[in-house]
Amino acid sequence: MSLAVTERWSEAFLEMLAAERGAALNTIEAYRRDLTAFAEHLGRDITAADKEDVRAYLAALAESGMATSTAARRLSALRQFFRFLLGEGVREDDPTSGIDGPRRGRALPKILSEEEVERLLEAARDYPGPEGVRFVALMEILYATGLRVSELVSLPYPSATPERPFLMIRGKGGRERMVPLSEPAREALVAYEAVRKHFMKRADDHKWLFPSRAKGGHLTRQRFAQLISELATRAGVDRRRVSPHSLRHAFASHLLARGADLRSVQRMLGHADISTTQIYTHVLEDRLRDLVEQHHPLAG
Repeated sequence: MSLAVTERWSEAFLEMLAAERGAALNTIEAYRRDLTAFAEHLGRDITAADKEDVRAYLAALAESGMATSTAARRLSALRQFFRFLLGEGVREDDPTSGIDGPRRGRALPKILSEEEVERLLEAARDYPGPEGVRFVALMEILYATGLRVSELVSLPYPSATPERPFLMIRGKGGRERMVPLSEPAREALVAYEAVRKHFMKRADDHKWLFPSRAKGGHLTRQRFAQLISELATRAGVDRRRVSPHSLRHAFASHLLARGADLRSVQRMLGHADISTTQIYTHVLEDRLRDLVEQHHPLAG
């Protein structure tokens, strides 16, 4: 395999994602893994791959039992890579053009009920000391805003204050959005502000809203995920169904169930394309069905 050619153009592609599209480090590393996996399958320079190579790769992924969502993501990475090569004049064609991705069933997120979320919040309020006060603030903000966990733990100080009824979030691709804060979230911030110094490495450490002694200077995604898993056990909720992302799903689903429109939820979640938000349309369908059954004159 011509590792030099493969690595040179792979790195150029990843640099473009970072510089021109503002891709996050996690996203770039995911693309790197996807390109590496294709190179290992092909056994030669991937810049010279043809349609049959791509089809054979997808067939091998299917035969291995890989989830269709993962295979579809790998194909998406290849599409973007070969379009980049086309734009750079490295290739005169795109070998992924016209190739259908793996058929995916309707991927519905695991939705926590409002009662389950309230049990989680109550369990957080039972945590003792400064850690408990911080935990309540984290949970209230997460459920009130639907932030991505990476956005939550890296909130700058003082991006959220008790006096401001909203947050300004810089999300994927550097896109900014405004998300309102609920009254319970603002009250939790007031309580947290009084204990925030407990988590600061230095007295003048005012960069992050949720500082910690971790390398990055703020609470890590991994640590927060561990805390939520422990919280689920305390609350008597199946810990396999509870994660920072399931709270984001709950935020969106509960809003829609209570009458919010899809466009507003799209803006608050920070989805660039409403097709991403449409995973929640099952909630709208249920609400519309109930509406017809309750109010249509022939529903009886």
